[in-house]
Amino acid sequence: MYDPRMRRQALELLNEGRPVAEVNRRTGIPTTTLYNWRKNLSAQFDRVLPMCPLCHDRPVDETAYSYLLGLYLGDGHIAHAPGDKGVFRLEIACSDVWPGLIDACADALSTVMPGLKVGRRACPGCTNVGAYSKHWPCLFPQHGPGMKHTRKIELAPWQRTVVDRHGREFVRGLIHSDGCRTTNRVRRPGKDGDRSYEYPRYFFSNASDDIRKLYTDALDALGIAWKQNNARNISVARAEAVARLDEFVGPKY
Repeated sequence: MYDPRMRRQALELLNEGRPVAEVNRRTGIPTTTLYNWRKNLSAQFDRVLPMCPLCHDRPVDETAYSYLLGLYLGDGHIAHAPGDKGVFRLEIACSDVWPGLIDACADALSTVMPGLKVGRRACPGCTNVGAYSKHWPCLFPQHGPGMKHTRKIELAPWQRTVVDRHGREFVRGLIHSDGCRTTNRVRRPGKDGDRSYEYPRYFFSNASDDIRKLYTDALDALGIAWKQNNARNISVARAEAVARLDEFVGPKY
């Protein structure tokens, strides 16, 4: 009912011990409401935290957001909440094989939108990590009808700035959602018999041309060599490139 910025100001004034009448004059919030808030200020502070960085001019944790953006583009979706009322649920599907990824996703959600209740919904083979908010379409303007690979996906200017600053986290989120680190095993025939060797490599696969381009653009900006394996698959296999990714991605856990 109240602008989160005004609500926060009122709570801070009440917490300083200012009279209700003064807070009413400065914020316009009714005195009956202020008296109710003053009875349990800590609970009211908890309720005021989830503010949209875009709508309410609140700084966003860019590191966590860049990682969360990568997860969302890979395995996330936004849908109207039951009953609608302008509320949306962001969910990101995380494989149960990697419980560390589930925790990292929940932590990123909580950091980007502090104060939201982050839930975990069990599905066959995976856990959907999500939260309700009216502002998910603000934070993820790529939201739209249909599957991502059937429509244009591009970053808003402010998202591009965040990704340019935190490309490592963005790449990490994309690989954690739609990529993996594997060991490639090769057998070559030789005059003294077959010779076998193995080496690590990263794969990223996504049906969207636009999302794959965002991934390879981020790799280019980081100076990491890549190769297109097929229509949907990007490989990083050179030893120095794999070593770079190992610095901030590594195997899923």
